[in-house]
Formats: sequence, structure tokens, C-alpha cells
Amino acid sequence: MTETSGAKASELLRLHRAPEILQVVNVWDVITAKVITDVPGTSALATASHSIAATLGYEDGEKIPVDEMINFVGRITAGTHLPVSADLEAGYGNPGETTRKAIGVGIVGANIEDQMRPLTDAVNQMAAVVHAGAAEGIDFVLNARTDAFLRGKDREPVEVIADAIERGRAYLDVGATTVFVPGLLDEPTVTALVQGIGWNKISVINVPGSMPPARLEELGVARISYGPWTQRVALTALADTAAALLAGGQLPEDTRPLN
Repeated sequence: MTETSGAKASELLRLHRAPEILQVVNVWDVITAKVITDVPGTSALATASHSIAATLGYEDGEKIPVDEMINFVGRITAGTHLPVSADLEAGYGNPGETTRKAIGVGIVGANIEDQMRPLTDAVNQMAAVVHAGAAEGIDFVLNARTDAFLRGKDREPVEVIADAIERGRAYLDVGATTVFVPGLLDEPTVTALVQGIGWNKISVINVPGSMPPARLEELGVARISYGPWTQRVALTALADTAAALLAGGQLPEDTRPLN
């Protein structure tokens, strides 16, 4: 752990605790990290595991070897002066050791999935990440993810919300900074989660159809990320441009240069 990493970790923690909602636009390689770093208003970055796996030719779901993932997110941290939170999936079989490796390459926060494991196992998983950050001497930001909604589509909504709240509270109790609840969430659901888990303790992903950031901030959400959707937007633009060029078009004159 370097002095710079310690300062970045403290800044990332401050951004999560600030009253203003934190938006992290997900990146997947060095050039996307550099481009987003230069966008006004960017205060931190987050990687997207699905996007990195796709970039390197792997399927999502911890199919990429952990050391390859760690090396890749380390290259991203080297490409920006901002704090970076990494999507470390479920910790690749050893959340504490994976976190320690990530800190070693400059990562100062992480998403860790519970994958709806038994609650005791999931809590131990999150605690291992928190302990690894403390052992490395930094304010490591754990965005503890519960897959209650992603894996609860066949359950009653009230049961899914209750499960997410129970898990979220348990993860906060062992030191998580925020609780990440991915899914297309409506306003009553977000309100119930904030009431149950805590004001400024919920992290969400915005997808097409999600509520705007300003409203999520009013409801007490701490953080918004965009997961693999930023890569999908970029690839859509690439495919559309290729189609236009092959149909006889020209490159847009407002295309930005790369530094």
C-alpha cells in the first residue's frame, strides 16, 4: 500500500458518505479510464467485470483468471489519478486475498457479490474484504452487492425486499460502506430499501428505464453505477458508425481526438 493509495481510499470513502450522490461511470480498459477521467464532473471510476471479461475474450462470471483480472485493473489505476473501485465479482474463491492483491495494484474499493449464498457465508465473505483493507492500512470501500433482486424474480416482491434489507444490514454491520442492490428498481422499492438499510447507504445500477440521478439522490441513494451498459453504448456507436461508413458515409467531423 502506498501513501497515494491511502489518500485515494479516503477520498473514495468521503465521496460515498457525502450528501451528493456519487456517479461512477464504468470503464473497462486504460483508454476508457483516461477518457472518462477527463470528463468534467468525474470524481471516481469503477470497473465492470463483464466488460473487462468481454474485452479479453472471456465469459462473465469469474471465467477470467483472477491474476489476469488483477493485472488488468492495475493497468486501469495506472491510467488515472482518480480513485478506482473494481468489480471483483464474488472474490474468485478467496475474497480477502483477492482484495489484498487488488489493493497492491492501486484499487481502493470493490464490489463483491453475495450470489445469494447462505447469509452466514455471505457475511463472512464481506468481513474478509473489510479485514483485508484494514490489514493493508487503507479505508477500503466495500460496495457489498446482494443479488436478491437479480435472483429473486420468482419470489414475492415483499420477500425479496425483506431479504435484501436483512442482507444489507448484515453487511453494514461487518464494515461494508454501502449495499449494492442491482436491478431495475421502481421508486417504492428504492424507498423501502433506503428505509430498511439506511439513508446514504444504498448503491444502485442505472439501466434503461431507471430513475434519474436527481430523484435517486432525493430518495437517499448514495451511489449510481452503470455496469456493462457503458460498454454496450460504446459498441452500439461503433457498430452504427461502421454501418454508416460501409453504406458510403463519412466519419463525423466532431469526432474527438485521443490524448
